[in-house]
Amino acid sequence: MTLEERYDLELSKVIEKIKQKNYKKVAIQLPFGLKPKAIEIARIIKNETGCEVYIWGGSAYGACDIPIGLSKFGIELLVHFGHVSFRADEIHRY
Repeated sequence: MTLEERYDLELSKVIEKIKQKNYKKVAIQLPFGLKPKAIEIARIIKNETGCEVYIWGGSAYGACDIPIGLSKFGIELLVHFGHVSFRADEIHRY
């Protein structure tokens, strides 16, 4: 069973967005249950887009636990994998 068959990660949407915007540096944030799959997820994204993928090693307790300041490191997109989606206009840049 592949990763995509086991989990509904919507990686095709992530890959499409990265390609659309031509992002070069992307970070992924995963809940603890998915952290063991982080390298596999990052590898899929990198192979499909060519971008650098960084894995956020800190906590991921939900939509309220977004790492701030990633833009200081050149991160152009944070992909937060979680249980519920939230709107981009609800996120504030710091």
